[in-house]
Amino acid sequence: MEFSLANIWLLIIGFFLLYYAVTDGFGLGVGILCLFSGKSKDRQQMFQSLTYIWHTNQTWLVIVGGILFGAFPMFYSILFSALYIPAILMLVGLIFRGIAFEFSEHSRSKRFWNLNFGLGSLMATLAQGFILGGLLSGISVKDGRFAGGVWDWATPFTFLLTLGVVIGYLMLGANYLILKTEGDLQRRSFRLSFIFTMCTLILFGAVYLRISLAYPQTGHKWISTPDLYYLLAVILSAVFGFFMIFRSLHKKLDGAPLLWNAITVTLGFLGLSLCLYPNMIPHVVAPVTVQTAAVSPQTLTFMLVVMGLLLPVIIFYTTYTYRVFRGKVTAQE
Repeated sequence: MEFSLANIWLLIIGFFLLYYAVTDGFGLGVGILCLFSGKSKDRQQMFQSLTYIWHTNQTWLVIVGGILFGAFPMFYSILFSALYIPAILMLVGLIFRGIAFEFSEHSRSKRFWNLNFGLGSLMATLAQGFILGGLLSGISVKDGRFAGGVWDWATPFTFLLTLGVVIGYLMLGANYLILKTEGDLQRRSFRLSFIFTMCTLILFGAVYLRISLAYPQTGHKWISTPDLYYLLAVILSAVFGFFMIFRSLHKKLDGAPLLWNAITVTLGFLGLSLCLYPNMIPHVVAPVTVQTAAVSPQTLTFMLVVMGLLLPVIIFYTTYTYRVFRGKVTAQE
């Protein structure tokens, strides 16, 4: 990968997406787990563990949308033209989730708002799976515009990948609850995390196999050097990360499962990016590459200067929020 301005912005977007996938991923996973918790006390613990950090997690999603619009306007227009329905579903789910957080604190009917929190989290997670699956299934593009149908994203692979996103977020949510809770809820989270980790590992392999078989340029990287060495290094590191998750669960460690979970998400994303690069929109015949989707170098340079000033502030703010609200959430609280 050459260090052009377009590639630098691709790395920045990748960083933001990873930060969002891990932080809001465990938040969405906790929300879905709330739907299957039979105890009101446990649901309140789950809810309270996210009360003061959920809004900072979603900051990264807003930033990604703005960056895509500014740095890669062609990709932005094609993506949201092709995936308009999943994008709207995601926004509705996030709105329901945000309303649940704000109203629950002042409502006598905690169960009703906990249900809205869970359903909103599930809707947003499904929509994100649809978006990712629709993108990786290949979007029909002609003359720089979307040339397909409104339901092109609804493919068998999309639903397989959506299942993977749901299971992956549940895995993150269970590992987050291991870190933030104690007692019976934490013990159940250990058991759930083991199940979700095993399922995620299987789906992880299935998605990589499907991508390699679907696109010749991706399959070629598995038989050519040095791409083969990079992919093998990332995949083997990810497998080692899964092993460390199982090990930390067996040893009943509090923070290690979530840490290794974040590492495996990063490695999985990196491996997928290596498979698809330099294409932003994969397609068998006419993919959209990073360079063709990027805006002018002057605009990218200006945006880079602005981001260089804002990024440290955003990272400090979010990191400080997590530091302030660190520690366990107990049933008494």
